[in-house]
Amino acid sequence: MSKLQASFEKAAEDIKKLAERPDNDTLLKLYALYKQGADGDVSGPKPGFFDFVGTAKYEAWAKLKGTTGDEARRKYIDLVAKLRT
Repeated sequence: MSKLQASFEKAAEDIKKLAERPDNDTLLKLYALYKQGADGDVSGPKPGFFDFVGTAKYEAWAKLKGTTGDEARRKYIDLVAKLRT
């Protein structure tokens, strides 16, 4: 396991221990960066019109299309670090 991957997994654990819940925009950014870092470009069908949360998550992830996994992991780690301070 690379050092970047280990830091990414630690950040994913650390985010669960935050003192307060981030706002919805930040949560969407975290979700999208995590998915891009873990799974790559968005895949699967877009959720239905009435699945507002699913659609928001899908669209946030889709905006990162073409971002490398390493770049997404670094941005995720940086964002989690900022939220912890």
